[in-house]
This record gives sequence, C-alpha cells and structure tokens, in this order.
Amino acid sequence: MTKAEIVNEVAKATGIEKGTVQTVVEGFMESVKDSVSKGNPVYLRGFGSFIIKHRAQKTARNITKRTTLTIPAHDIPAFKPAKTFVNSVK
Repeated sequence: MTKAEIVNEVAKATGIEKGTVQTVVEGFMESVKDSVSKGNPVYLRGFGSFIIKHRAQKTARNITKRTTLTIPAHDIPAFKPAKTFVNSVK
C-alpha cells in the first residue's frame, strides 16, 4: 500500500478532503522522523514502536577481491510491531 492509497482510504473512511488527509499523513511521518532522528522512540499503543537499533562494528569480507572490510558501528531506524498487530496478521 502506498502513501497515496493510505490517503484515499482515510479520506473515504472519514469524509475529509484528500488534501487535508495528505497534509496530516505527511505531518505524522515528519514528526516520527524528527523524533527518531533525535534519539526519541515513538510508541503507538496497539500498533507498534519506531525505535533506533544500534549495530556494532563488524568485519565483512569481499570474496571477489579477497579483502576484508570493517563496517563501523552505526544506528538504524527500526519498527517493532505491537503484539496485537502481530496477532492480527497471523
């Protein structure tokens, strides 16, 4: 499902204009992005959590050139679904 499809579904379900719904959806996404980029997780009860996961430094191999690389430690954004969300998908 794309962002446009989400906007259409919400507009249809609520009766609100698509332009308004799109502004709200984009505002929500920007708020989540800003919060997570500052290191603050976003918890949505019954849906899931947007969190930061830390990846430790590791050594990787390039088998075609027979060399090793060191991948530095870094943080990545992640989504962890709530139990109710996982159970509804099963």
